[in-house]
Amino acid sequence: ELVPSIMSNMLNPDAIFSNNEMSLSDIEIYGFDYDYTLVFYSKHLHTLIFNAARDLLINEHRYPAEIRKYDYDPNFAIRGLHYDVHRALLMKIDAFHYIQLGTVYRGLSVVPDEEVIAMYDGSHVPLEQMSDFYGKSSQGNTMKQFMDIFSLPEMTLLSCVNEHFLKNNIDYEPVHLYKDVKDSIRDVHIKGIMYRAIEADIEKYICYAEQTRAVLAKLADHGKKMFLVTNSPSSFVDKGMKFIVGKDWRDLFDVVIVQADKPNFFNDKRRPFRKVNERGVLLWDKIHKLQKGQIYKQGNLYEFLKLTGWRGSKVLYFGDHIYSDLADLTLKHGWRTGAIIPELRSEIKIMNTERYIQAMTWLQTLTGLLEHMQVHRDPDSQLILEEWKKERKDMREMNRNFFNAQFGSLFRTDENPTYFLRRLSRFADIYMASLSCLLNYELDYTFYPRRTPLQHELPAWSDQLCTGTFRIPFLQETVQIK
Repeated sequence: ELVPSIMSNMLNPDAIFSNNEMSLSDIEIYGFDYDYTLVFYSKHLHTLIFNAARDLLINEHRYPAEIRKYDYDPNFAIRGLHYDVHRALLMKIDAFHYIQLGTVYRGLSVVPDEEVIAMYDGSHVPLEQMSDFYGKSSQGNTMKQFMDIFSLPEMTLLSCVNEHFLKNNIDYEPVHLYKDVKDSIRDVHIKGIMYRAIEADIEKYICYAEQTRAVLAKLADHGKKMFLVTNSPSSFVDKGMKFIVGKDWRDLFDVVIVQADKPNFFNDKRRPFRKVNERGVLLWDKIHKLQKGQIYKQGNLYEFLKLTGWRGSKVLYFGDHIYSDLADLTLKHGWRTGAIIPELRSEIKIMNTERYIQAMTWLQTLTGLLEHMQVHRDPDSQLILEEWKKERKDMREMNRNFFNAQFGSLFRTDENPTYFLRRLSRFADIYMASLSCLLNYELDYTFYPRRTPLQHELPAWSDQLCTGTFRIPFLQETVQIK
């Protein structure tokens, strides 16, 4: 009975979602990252990164040539996972630092729950073992969090090489493996392997979309100032923007900064800007003003603010990396932030299916029944309760498979928000699947976050306001909880 009413009020995959109230009428300046913000890449890019890094492991780090038998699997990992560097385990952790059992992988194989509980003395990861502010494993921390879309091939390569060593009984040091894979992935970028490949076959790797041009044109038509801050190099950005926006792309931007070295760009006050000429050569002259139509390299945000005067909540910056792009801007500089989460669109489409709604409605019903019926202590009732618990566990596993067979949803564990969503909620005022979602809103639109009921507010008013899965069909009889 509930499913039809829920399906008549489904989420729009092209909507913009708000963590914090924000009016676009207050925004005068729009800033953008480049990769996975202004430009999106095809499925071929992650295969390219995986293969190139795998070859670097073999050719430069002397890893066994047999690892070439492993190909990139785009359906293995999801963003936001944690990797235990010392134990060589990839896993999903929730907002409270609890490991989601059933999502811990050694190589390409799931680790039994009992083994995970024994290793971690439960399923909680203490704060001192978690990664630092930017998700890195450093200063004794054993957990690295993968927040970047580019990290998907890195996680898969780590898992494949671990799998090879385990299957062939090769004794190895997991810390060395982690560092070698990290360095190889880094070198694919730093040595220009990825950039040269994309520039040589731009139509294969870049998803052409007129909507990027449409978004920028809409902002320009309304007199908004725009700037670009990216870690990518000048020629690479220039060719990509000419492909997706047009030869006149620089005319749309008031400031363009390449090889910014984010997040250091937001924190390091020492590095001055350098102008890049048309041939990509760095000029030596001192920068007194950031001019439209020019491209600048390096620099830092403090110098940027001094030269532009673009401060505070009138600036809205978009990026896909929660830490490198958004965290410092919202915490230290008071800019408004927009997160680009491409996975959002596909997850919402799954959530809108009748099969998913049916499963989630029944799962919520089971949970409500367990909560209210647990007071019955007679053997027959306890037997039924145990059957419900087993069914609930099976349904949770089935629901995880709707999104990703190994790790489930990017945003939820069985019970709680993921660690990824916790950081997204903290560092992004708004989030959306792509910049094209802006085309659905007027530039004076105000985003209001939904008032979701707190636990202590239930069921005082939420049962009266909410429909769907909040209205669990409890039995009519009143149960006295002792």
